[in-house]
Amino acid sequence: MASTAPRREFRSKPRQLAIARRKRVTRPKPSSGPTLTARKARRKFLDIFPAGFRDEDYLSLEREYKWSAHLRWQEHLNEPAFRRLLAQGRYREVAALAIRIESRTNLLFSFEKMALRDAVKSPAGVRAFATALFALLHGDDPLDARFSNWIAAVDRLPRRQTRVLTWPLVTVFGFIAQPKTHFFFKPTVTREAARRVGFDLPYASRPSWLLYRDLLGFVRQVRASIEDLRPRDMIDLQSFLWVQGSEEYPD
Repeated sequence: MASTAPRREFRSKPRQLAIARRKRVTRPKPSSGPTLTARKARRKFLDIFPAGFRDEDYLSLEREYKWSAHLRWQEHLNEPAFRRLLAQGRYREVAALAIRIESRTNLLFSFEKMALRDAVKSPAGVRAFATALFALLHGDDPLDARFSNWIAAVDRLPRRQTRVLTWPLVTVFGFIAQPKTHFFFKPTVTREAARRVGFDLPYASRPSWLLYRDLLGFVRQVRASIEDLRPRDMIDLQSFLWVQGSEEYPD
């Protein structure tokens, strides 16, 4: 997500074209042992993107804008740069960079983007956001402690009209910065995808480490079931599940 990417709900035409093109390619054979629902999910993905995660339409529609956001993060907010900005007290610059990088994607809803911008307008809010985000990404504590502390910090951010503590908001920056580790969680679509692959994904609207841990466990199972398709990272896995649960990709 050079100009802001259009909202997902207005991107149906390119996807219809991708579905209509149905390239003739040799598809990877499924690994032994996946459940019937998992095989169906795999089949749906390959019906839309016959070359799987290397399909040109897949790269254009699902992967490239997310990977571009990651590259911009690596350029501007890699660990040494992030640490230097914090040491210099440039919290507002950290927040501005993070928000600018995310804003060029279509990952968050507009109300979540506005809530975050409101939350970091005050000196206390912007400092809390910047320091907690660094601790999530580069802290020494185990992931469970870092993620729990990040949730608590986001929950304490100033709120004007809309709540800041949502699953997409607490997972989007980890996903952009560290796509090998963190998964971006859109509850409605991801839960529908889990249902379609035969997984009962525990859920509550309030983020927590325990539910995030279960989510990561679910994603690992999905990865194992499509390992022959060679997913590279959480970007590919999030995109695979988006195809399963989103109305953009009808059965």
